[in-house]
Amino acid sequence: MAAGGQQKSGTPISASSTSSGRLVTPFWKEKYERDARRYWDIFYKRHEEKFFKDRHYLDKEWGKYFEAQGGEKMVILEVGCGAGNTIFPLISTYPDIFVHACDFSPRAIELVKKHKDYRPDQINSFVCDITLEQLTESVQPSTVDVVTMIFMLSAVAPAKMPLVLQNVRNVLKNGGRVLFRDYAFGDLAQERLMSKGQQISENFYVRGDGTRAYYFSNEYLVDLFSTCGFTVEEICVHNKQVENRSLELVMNRNWIQATFILGSADLQGSNGQHDPNACEDKEDKLTANAPQKKNINEEIDLSEDFNNMFGTSHNLDEAQIIRIKAKGHDFKIKMLTKEYQHTCKLTGLMLWESAQFTCSLLAENPSIVAGRRVLELGCGSAGICSMVAASVAQFVVATDGDVESLDLLRENIASNLEPNLLKRILIMKLFWGDKDDLKAVRELSSDGTGFDCIIGTDVTYNPDAILPLFKTARELISSEDPEAALILCYIQRRVDEDSILTTAMAQGFRLVDKWINGIHESNGIISSWFCGNDVCSAFRNATLSILYFQV
Repeated sequence: MAAGGQQKSGTPISASSTSSGRLVTPFWKEKYERDARRYWDIFYKRHEEKFFKDRHYLDKEWGKYFEAQGGEKMVILEVGCGAGNTIFPLISTYPDIFVHACDFSPRAIELVKKHKDYRPDQINSFVCDITLEQLTESVQPSTVDVVTMIFMLSAVAPAKMPLVLQNVRNVLKNGGRVLFRDYAFGDLAQERLMSKGQQISENFYVRGDGTRAYYFSNEYLVDLFSTCGFTVEEICVHNKQVENRSLELVMNRNWIQATFILGSADLQGSNGQHDPNACEDKEDKLTANAPQKKNINEEIDLSEDFNNMFGTSHNLDEAQIIRIKAKGHDFKIKMLTKEYQHTCKLTGLMLWESAQFTCSLLAENPSIVAGRRVLELGCGSAGICSMVAASVAQFVVATDGDVESLDLLRENIASNLEPNLLKRILIMKLFWGDKDDLKAVRELSSDGTGFDCIIGTDVTYNPDAILPLFKTARELISSEDPEAALILCYIQRRVDEDSILTTAMAQGFRLVDKWINGIHESNGIISSWFCGNDVCSAFRNATLSILYFQV
């Protein structure tokens, strides 16, 4: 799609707003759960050990728990060890400890074993999905002194979190501790995921790379651990305002930190009670059993990268070649498959049904664009409609507002069109409403009077983009040709037909014909496109509509 805008950050999240957003469908919810290991494996293939910072703060926060007691070597279990950003700083500071390190990503464990400081006599690293597999297969029961869970539990579906804690219990000594740090409710990342429609369930979201994150409240976390036989020793929510100068953002970052003990309530104090709200809304670390003080130099580790984890861009290593056939045309298109439709910001990297449908219609009815100056709005990276049009049109200008989609579009067009047809098609950036973009595109219409035929497929799904869409089309449609047409094909999603027609009329367009879910209306221009072909049958499961406008 061509239009877009900058989203404001830092808006507080209310308790009710986290459940009011658009949820991913049950199909995708199940898929993200089923393929969770694969998404994390892809993550570590892409980033290796370079994404997360080494976590040197464990010594400062919890150093007393790693010191040997009674001459016995301390045994540590790191659950969700990733590439080793926790365990190697620990070993450097406490060389006498022994560490069990597990992760359900085989690639992460490979990275741990390849680390320059890896020693098999000091580290037992192994692949384990602790929601399904028992830790006791690799670790002796009741032998671990301390379990570290650093930004790990949030990646687990809430329904399976008790299974993780029960599994940890089996290897932890009675009186052993779980040291916990993870995402907290109200963090900026949660706000962004919620606003993008990437919510799986309450406080649980999918990121732009397919990995998932849960945002904990004190109450939820304490209840979860208590139900599984742990007692809370200390817990607090940290809040920091972090300035990202490159994005010109001040970000509210929240994380939760806690220590839990297995089986012993006596260590909490005389009454064995803990107020889970004791340090809510404080600016820095305020623990239940420590003086309240502010540490402005505290190391921040939220394991988040806003460019890579939220779909700002997408690694095209996951792209596939898909073959598209239409009458007289056979294209091989490189694109992302639609399994990324809930996680990838760049919808233009995918091919949607309405584009395939319009491609087939143009192939069956070349007279729609024959000899005309054609403009495609929001064509995305596939460009199949523009390529079909180029075979008969005077020339075609294919546009989109996203640079990454345009780069892939150039690749697809260059690999599919013969040199003589490549001369008839131009690729241009067009961000709807941008004056410079509008001027540059209009100047391409030979005499600057505009285009005879403007096509848009699946460009009406965003309510905020409807007005810029029609303003842009009105600026670029021919002012000299009374038969100049704007043709939109779409699957109805968030914007209803009345809203589209009202906006079109306000911008000077009149509806000449429409075809709604297979029902023909008005003067039959569109219905004539289906005579003598079987285009509809190939898309019988898609609720497609076509609107035909003139000025």
